[in-house]
Amino acid sequence: MNRWVALALALGLGVATPAVAQDASSLKDEVKTRLGQVEQGLDDWDVPGAKRELAAVEQLIPSDVEPLKYYQGRVAFEEGRYDDAVGLLEGANIEDKPGSYLRLAKDTRDIVKSHERAESEHFIFFYPKGKEAVLVPYALETLEAIHRAMAEDLGWTPPGGKIRVEVVNNARELSKVSTLTEKQIRTTGTIAICKFNKLMVTSPKAVAQGYDWQDTLAHEYIHLVVSQMSRNTVPIWLHEGLAKFLESRWRGKAGLAMTPSTQALLGKRVKADTLIPFEKMHPSIALLPTAEDAATAFAEVFYAIDYVHQSKGAAGLRAVVHELKAGQTDKKAVEAAMGMPFALFEKTWLSHIKKQPFPSELVPRDDRVVLKEDAKNKSKEDGEKKGREISFGDFNEVAEVPARKFAHLGELLRERNRVKAAAEEYAKAHKLVGDKYESVSNKYALALLELKRLDEAESVLRGSLRVHPGSPATNVHLGRILLHRKDYPKSKTAYLEALASDPFDPEIHVALTRIHGALGETALATRAKAATVVLTGLEPAEVDQLAQQFLREEGVLSETNVPATGGAPSKPAAPATGPTDAGR
Repeated sequence: MNRWVALALALGLGVATPAVAQDASSLKDEVKTRLGQVEQGLDDWDVPGAKRELAAVEQLIPSDVEPLKYYQGRVAFEEGRYDDAVGLLEGANIEDKPGSYLRLAKDTRDIVKSHERAESEHFIFFYPKGKEAVLVPYALETLEAIHRAMAEDLGWTPPGGKIRVEVVNNARELSKVSTLTEKQIRTTGTIAICKFNKLMVTSPKAVAQGYDWQDTLAHEYIHLVVSQMSRNTVPIWLHEGLAKFLESRWRGKAGLAMTPSTQALLGKRVKADTLIPFEKMHPSIALLPTAEDAATAFAEVFYAIDYVHQSKGAAGLRAVVHELKAGQTDKKAVEAAMGMPFALFEKTWLSHIKKQPFPSELVPRDDRVVLKEDAKNKSKEDGEKKGREISFGDFNEVAEVPARKFAHLGELLRERNRVKAAAEEYAKAHKLVGDKYESVSNKYALALLELKRLDEAESVLRGSLRVHPGSPATNVHLGRILLHRKDYPKSKTAYLEALASDPFDPEIHVALTRIHGALGETALATRAKAATVVLTGLEPAEVDQLAQQFLREEGVLSETNVPATGGAPSKPAAPATGPTDAGR
C-alpha cells in the first residue's frame, strides 16, 4: 500500500481495513518520533543530527505537510539559507510576528543580504560593505586561533561546515537578528550573541570608543563550542564563566580578561555583600536589571572557572562539561569535577575571590559598552542641563573637583598653544588622581609629547595602561613614542593593542604599514596598507609616502597628518579636544 495513503487515512480521512489502519498508525508514530528528534537536535545545537533525522522524515511523508516545512525552515535558518527559510516557514503558515522564526529569518535576510563575505579554513565572515573590510584578516586570524585553542583545551571542534559569523551595524540590527530587545541590549551593554548556530557581532563603529571586538569574537565562539559539546546542557553561569575565562586564549594564556575596573567593582560588591546568586543569572546575564549587575555576574563566574582551572586544569573544565552532558545538575557536575561538595566549592570559591588584588579605590568602569547613539544623546542632555555653566568636556567623569578644574584649565591653555603652562596644570590634576582617569593621563601625556619630554610621557601612559589595559587612545600615544624611537617590535604591540579596540583609526594602519615594512613583514605591511586605503581613500603609493613620513617631522608627536577620511594628508592642525589626536 502507498504510504502517503496510509498517512492520510491515519490522519482521519477514512480507514479501509484494520491492516491499513495499523500501517498508518505505525507510520504516524515514526514520523512523530523523528520530528521530535529533529526538534531535540536543534535544541541540542546538533544541526547535523537534526538534518539527518529530517532527511529520514522527508522519505516518509508528502513534501507539502506543514510540520515538515516548518522543520525544513528551521534547519535552513540555522544553516544561514535565509531565502529558503522564509519560503519554507511561510509554507508552514508560521505567523509573521516579533520573535517568530519567520520574522527572524526575514529580518536576518534583509540585514545581511548585501554583506560581503570572506572565508578561512573553518569560518565564513559576513560584514557590511565599507570600512568593516579592515576587520576581515584580523577577525579570521582571531577565530582560527581560538578554534585551535578550544580543540586543545576542551577537546572539541564544531562538526559540519564552516561557522557563520555575521557583523551587524548597530543595536537595532542586533535586536532584529536575535531574541533580545533593544532595551535589553542597551541596559546590559550586550554587543554580541551566539545563537542559531552562528556568531552575531556588532561593528566597533557603533560603539563610542570601540570595544574589545577580537576578545568578543573569541568569547562567542567559546559559547558555540560549549553549547555543541554539552548538547546545550550547561547553565548560564558556567557558560559565561567558561567563555569569559577562556576568551583570551586566542592571544595567549587563559584568564587575562579581567580588568582592574571590573575587579574594583567586584571588590565593592563583595564588601557590600551584594553578589549575584548563580541562579539569578538564568536564563541570561544580559537580562539582569543593570549593567553593573551584569558586570558583577561576569566577574563572579570568571573567578569560579578560574578556581576550577587552578585546582584541576583544563581537564577540570572538560569534566564539568562532560558531567552536564551526561545529565548531571550543575552542582553535581561541579562536585564530580572538583571532588568536593558544592557547598564547600562555593565557600572556597568565595575565599578565592576575596584573595584577589582588588584596587584600593573604585576605578571608573572603562569596560562598559557605550553606543555612539547613546553617547550623543547623553552629550545633548548634558548640554541642555548645563545652559551657561562651564562644560568640562573630556573631564566630566573626573569626580574630584580640584583635579577636574586643573585638567580643564590645562585644556584651555593647550588650545591657546600655551603647552608648557598646560602641562603644569595637567600635572597638578594627575598628581591628585594618579592613573585613575584615562582622560587626564592622555591629555597630560600629549602635552609632554609636544614638549619632547618623551620619557615622562611614556611613564604616564604606561601607568594609565596598568589601570585601563587595552585603551586604544593610550596605546596609540604610546605607539607614537616607540615608533619615534624606532623600537618597532614594541611599537607594533602598542598599535595592535589599539586596533583590538578601535580598528577604524587610520593612524593605526599607517603606523603598522611603516612598522611591518621596517621589520621585513611584507605581507602584513600590504595588509595594513590596504586597510589605510579603505579608511582614507588614499592611493597605495600615497599611503607608502605617508607611512615613510609619519612622525618623522619635528613637532608632530602629539599631532598626526593622517587624514580621517578620503583625501590627501593634511598638515598638522591645532590639537583636537578628544582623548587622542589620531584622526578621530
